[in-house]
Amino acid sequence: MSRILAIDYGGKRCGIAVTDESQIIASGLTTVDTKDLLSWLKEYVSKEDVELFIVGEPKRLHGEPSESEKLIKPFLEKLNEMLPDIPIKRIDERFTSKIAFDTMIASGISKKKRRNKALVDQISATIILQDYLYNR
Repeated sequence: MSRILAIDYGGKRCGIAVTDESQIIASGLTTVDTKDLLSWLKEYVSKEDVELFIVGEPKRLHGEPSESEKLIKPFLEKLNEMLPDIPIKRIDERFTSKIAFDTMIASGISKKKRRNKALVDQISATIILQDYLYNR
């Protein structure tokens, strides 16, 4: 089997999570500057077999798209042009940052490390991916 890669897309940086090849376990992989994301993805898929991209879909409380969706749409178009053989699915990402932060607290991560927004983004991507795996 091949991997599934999840992206928690942000204006400055993006959290990345990936499954194992059996698609059972979701693990945080890294955080990538948004401006470097497309080139990073292209290089990653040249080394690893990825069958699906999961991209968080930010929504407001009542389900309408959030403002950041305006940034994500052009990225999705470029990603689809660059890697047309890998499908993209969207997953509702409401509350993932809050869940990620709460997870950090529950895990005993220090206050200093909890201020690391890159770690929050990576954990958020993992939560998005785990949600997809659980509900597919």
